[in-house]
Formats: sequence, C-alpha cells, structure tokens
Amino acid sequence: MMNLNLKVWRQTGPRSKGSIKTYAADNIPPEASFLEMLDIVNERIIQNGDDPIHFEHDCREGICGSCSLTINGVPHSKEKGITTCQVHMRKFRDGDTIWIEPFRANPFPVIKDLITDRSAFDRIIAAGGYIDIRTGSAVDANSIPVPKKDADSAFDAAACIGCGACVAACKNASAMLFVSAKVSHLGHLPQGQPERRKRALAMVRQMDKEGFGNCTNQYECEAACPKEISVDHIARLNRDYGKAVLEEQFA
Repeated sequence: MMNLNLKVWRQTGPRSKGSIKTYAADNIPPEASFLEMLDIVNERIIQNGDDPIHFEHDCREGICGSCSLTINGVPHSKEKGITTCQVHMRKFRDGDTIWIEPFRANPFPVIKDLITDRSAFDRIIAAGGYIDIRTGSAVDANSIPVPKKDADSAFDAAACIGCGACVAACKNASAMLFVSAKVSHLGHLPQGQPERRKRALAMVRQMDKEGFGNCTNQYECEAACPKEISVDHIARLNRDYGKAVLEEQFA
C-alpha cells in the first residue's frame, strides 16, 4: 500500500475563487488507476461529511477524453501516449506529493474543481459542417481506392479523442492540433474533398472566435497528446487554410 499527499485544486463554481487544498491519500493500492485513487479519497471525504473532489470521467479506457486532469503540471501526467484514467499509482513512489489541477486555458472555463467546460471543441466541430456524399446503401470498399499513406494519415488524425490536452500544454492555449486532426482525417479521403478547404476555413475561424491562441510550433501539443497525433497535420491545415482564404478573396 502507498501513502500519498495530494494538492488538489478546489473551486465551487465558475465565478468562485479557487485554491489548492491538501488531502491525505493513505493505503492506496499500487495497482489502482489514478481515477480509482481519487474515488478512494472521495469515499473518505464523504464519510467525513465534506464535499468530494469533483472530476470528469466516462469510459476509463482511454477512449472518451473526459478525464482532463493536469498531474504535476503535465496534462494527463508525464507518461506518454495515455490518458489520466490509464495512469496507475505504481508510477508514483510512496510518500510522493501529487499536484492535481484542471486543464488551464481561457476557452476551457472551470465549472467546478477539476471539471472544465470544453464545449468550445463541439462548436468548432459543428462549424465544419457535413460531408456532401451520396447517402443510402454502403458502397463497395474497393470502389474508391485510397493510397495507404493517405489512409494511415487519416487514421492517425481520426484517433483524436478531443480531450484538450494539446490546448492545456500549449503556452498560447492553441487548439491547432485538435482542429488540424479533425480537418485532416476527412481531408485525406476522397469523400472529404468537396468541402476540404471550406471546412478548414470555417473551423479555424470558429477556433479564433472561441479565443484559442496561435501556434508557435514548439510541439508541446504533440508531446502531451494521449494519441500521439503528429504536428504534421498542422502544416497541412495551414496549407488548406491559406488556399481557402485566397479562393474566397478571388471568387
């Protein structure tokens, strides 16, 4: 069993002033996940009649992107390619002090404690619109050939779970990795070509409207991404956006 010292951000509401509170996490099994450790601590807090630590979670399988915690100053922790729910307590040492905070970015306002409002991402996706392809019965899988390089890149981009770690890791709170992944996974495929540049233009403008910062190519986003999405998609987005702006000006 492990005994840990937790420094947790507590904030009762969006307009409240938050602060760091200290909690003892005693007798924690090393095989427990980070969220299970918080569950154990919360059970003890509730037994003492206090308000539990509020945090967001869903699948606990590294798929949903809900578990947006900053652990010791790093989104999802220092472990590479995993979400918070995939962090296990054996990665820490007995007696460690662990700092736990929400993702920090103006477009992600704190709702309560460690829960942030990331609906800005939903509005960016909505701005991308639909795909103008024929609906109905599915076409044969081989009727539209896709080069393997494009298919692999599209799959890499489609792995994005929209957790927001890229934004939290960036000193400018840029959402370029997220937006580029959402644009790129369609832009690599034949079905995404009709709206390719229009989609890039609309989503980048919505990103700017939401208050996300600019990309300065320091790659913190790629380092923090639990799906290890490449910053190459940002370069592709910049090209599509530039062409879309020129097409709009000379249309």
